[in-house]
Amino acid sequence: MTDHSKYRIFAVGDINAFFGLMLDNISDLVIMASILMGAFQMPRDIVLYRMIPGSAIGVLLGDLLYTFMAVRLARRTGSSTVTAMPLGLDTPSTFGMAFGVIGPCFLATRDATFTWQVGMAVVVLMGLLKIVASFCAPALRRAVPRAGLLGSIAAVALLLIAYLPTLRLISSPVVGFLSLGIVLAALVAKIRLPFRLPGAFAGIVCGTILYYFLGWIGLLPGSHQFLPHLPQLQVAFPLPTFQFMHGMTKALTYLPLAIPFALATVVGGIDVSESAAAAGDDYHTRDVLLVEGVATLLAGMCGGVIQSTPYIGHPAYKDMGGRAGYTLATALFVGLGGIFGYLSFFVDLLPPAAVAPILIFIGVEITAQAFEATPKRHYKAIALSFLPVIAYLVQIELGLMLGNLGKTIADLSGEFLDGYRATLIMGNGFIVTALLWGGGFAALLDHRLKRGALFMVVAALATLCGAIHSPLPSGAMFLPWQLPEPLVMHLAAGYGVLALLFLLLDRFHSGLPVPSTGEEE
Repeated sequence: MTDHSKYRIFAVGDINAFFGLMLDNISDLVIMASILMGAFQMPRDIVLYRMIPGSAIGVLLGDLLYTFMAVRLARRTGSSTVTAMPLGLDTPSTFGMAFGVIGPCFLATRDATFTWQVGMAVVVLMGLLKIVASFCAPALRRAVPRAGLLGSIAAVALLLIAYLPTLRLISSPVVGFLSLGIVLAALVAKIRLPFRLPGAFAGIVCGTILYYFLGWIGLLPGSHQFLPHLPQLQVAFPLPTFQFMHGMTKALTYLPLAIPFALATVVGGIDVSESAAAAGDDYHTRDVLLVEGVATLLAGMCGGVIQSTPYIGHPAYKDMGGRAGYTLATALFVGLGGIFGYLSFFVDLLPPAAVAPILIFIGVEITAQAFEATPKRHYKAIALSFLPVIAYLVQIELGLMLGNLGKTIADLSGEFLDGYRATLIMGNGFIVTALLWGGGFAALLDHRLKRGALFMVVAALATLCGAIHSPLPSGAMFLPWQLPEPLVMHLAAGYGVLALLFLLLDRFHSGLPVPSTGEEE
């Protein structure tokens, strides 16, 4: 008889995992607040005491439910090493909501309360969409090869989660390299630290102490200095309300922008379910996505303007030794932090260079897991799925460069304009594109040409509505009979040609042996 009592919610590894997940979440909240109050001059009271607490409630509910799911899975399987699925705030849609919905709405109306209600309504609609989509997700998980599911997630992990924080590390290399060395030694090389200190905790503490010491003696590079401020505590308990209904009509006009972000988290949720299964924790995909949708819905009803999503770091948190304690601790810390207003203080307290190594580790760990859990013959499909994510990364950097120069795409010309537009089109809808490219090429490698043709047909349909390859700078979707420019039809036709090619090859190929399609562990 299986001994279920062996499973413990808290383990030493939960300390490392908590720091990784908690910092990811509160960073998104502070990023959103900085954009809205800095770039758009929105009132502090609306942002700090309505938007942030409501968004934090989504994390509170979602991580509590994922904690419960981990305990339930451990009891069902008898495993003592089950790691909870991590849930947090979605970073891409944080920027999308700030720059595409909330900011423009406030500039147009100058009504902060109405703008908040519109943001709430958009998040409520995203939550409802994800709840409906959760019932279709298990079939999609079975239909798409691991190369498509894990390839897209590995690309995001390496190029966005790991690469962008590396830039922060380089900006203060003495601090960053010390923290990185501690994290890699403890979490990758499995070298035991003195006094059995957890690697993530030790890396952050040592890096932070060194940062303050270097700042005190004036040896930080450039203008890096730190003046911590005392936290301003103010209770703002968010309760469900129907105030979002006042912004519902206006919110419908932002759906073409919001839907791709919602669908991207659904695809990402399928990815992380596959990633967790490959690591040994086989959660029901529908349950993972249903929790995500319900958490997003509740966040919107409580005043939140950021959607919740399963994070792609499950294998890394498992490798840290995390169980279910880290999601429980994150739920309480972020939820109470949103209510009492102490989150921004803790984000300011920790220098980016000391925190970045944890995100680098998570990105590298997920990328490695994608290759370890995928049949070797599909490695080329994983590599192909990196290309749309590379385009999105370049798009981010080019956008920041143009913004700093005070330029827009209208100021570009010649080959640079052509290159920027191609990068924009490739990058918009990147995670869905990566999934379709990786899954389609994996089917081709297996000589499942009809299946590969189906992937191309789906890509063509997704192109015609802007779910992928949207030529609009915002990445918004559109109706197939209202194409923003002729190039969209050419892109869809290109996928159609690929589908026809695969079908012709299936009919007339010379009968080469079909490779084994069994999953290689």
